[in-house]
Amino acid sequence: MKFKENLRQLLLWLSPGLGVKRWLTFVLAGITLFAVGLAYLLLDIYRTAPETWWLPSLSYLALRFLPRPIRILIFASIGVGLVSFGIWGLNRALLRPFLRPGKQVVDELSKYRRQGQGPRIVVIGGGHGLSTLLRGLKAYTRNLTAVVTVADDGGSSGKLRESMGILPPGDIRNCLAALSNDETMMTQLFQYRFSGADGLDGHSFGNLFISALSNITGSFEEAVAESGRVLSVHGRVLPSTLHNVKLVADMTLPHSAYEVRVEGESRIPEFAGKVRRVWLEPDNAPAFPPVIQAILAADVIVIGPGSLYTSILPNLLVADLLSAVEASRALKLFVCNIASQAGETDSYSCYDHLAALEAHTGKNLVELVIANDCQEAILPKNTNWTEIGDEFSGDRRLYTADLLDREHPWRHDAQQLAQTIMDLYYERTGPMG
Repeated sequence: MKFKENLRQLLLWLSPGLGVKRWLTFVLAGITLFAVGLAYLLLDIYRTAPETWWLPSLSYLALRFLPRPIRILIFASIGVGLVSFGIWGLNRALLRPFLRPGKQVVDELSKYRRQGQGPRIVVIGGGHGLSTLLRGLKAYTRNLTAVVTVADDGGSSGKLRESMGILPPGDIRNCLAALSNDETMMTQLFQYRFSGADGLDGHSFGNLFISALSNITGSFEEAVAESGRVLSVHGRVLPSTLHNVKLVADMTLPHSAYEVRVEGESRIPEFAGKVRRVWLEPDNAPAFPPVIQAILAADVIVIGPGSLYTSILPNLLVADLLSAVEASRALKLFVCNIASQAGETDSYSCYDHLAALEAHTGKNLVELVIANDCQEAILPKNTNWTEIGDEFSGDRRLYTADLLDREHPWRHDAQQLAQTIMDLYYERTGPMG
């Protein structure tokens, strides 16, 4: 079994797309030319040297007592074996320090090359929904761009925004952790919250990390870029805008016909009313230029999942960003939430989610709506399933699948959702893109 596994690992180096065979050809060509030169030298010595004791020994070592075809086969086999073993050992020596325990060099290289050739995907959203999707998509492509809102004003992000004057790092922190190589450890580290310490109580390590880098680099956008490099993330995380924006909502309160105006992203769910519309102040904040570039170059644009009014729409309310999405020729998908969000989308159907999205962005922004069709689990109290909605009857834009995370049924399964998106993309373009 060990031999078969080693042979499999060796043959994997010859797999298409690794970018190894061309360099292996150069190595073998160089070794062959060196061997030919050495053979000419030895042959010349053998023919011209006087009779000495070592000439018979040289003849014996050259296996001249065997037929020529057998000699060629023996020396060629030994040569190939030595070259293969040498390359294998060299790769282990050079790359082993950069590999996680239990991982094989060729497997990681194959995975890296495959992901590098994957489609360019832009994901627009925020919160846990966005990080869940990124966790699944990074297995298929490294060409990932996560676009997150900077309207967050609650919790640790809000405190840092107020005290340090930086953009809120919360959603960016979650996405960086989801895209990192060692996701489990990085998530634990970035989500760790200090308690009981003066000045640090309630702050997460990830938020402080990004804030510190903002001071070191001199800008928030550079801090985010450096964070991605330090953590070796599979893609990029970009703020939708670099301007300090505030989310405002007009809401109807329960058992009341009057509307109230709520300022601040964190306060909207607290009112537990029905949101009629949301907007940004100021409403003319320009989009972050790299975001526009990523959207226009994208093969797939995924909107959601995430909090509809406080995570998804704040990105699309940036006028330049929305115009880029409209102009993009990418496959545009909207991922509907599995369950309602208390104080924000209570009793919303999937169609209600889409209607709210189109009311703020315009009709026909997305080509397909992805919804969960499995409800075989128990949801937490005050949380309801997002029903499809009768209005979707016969609508070709709707695509349903079992996307349920059995351990956290109010969330999507990362792998299932990513696989669904990739299947839809390949259905449109073919497996080669």
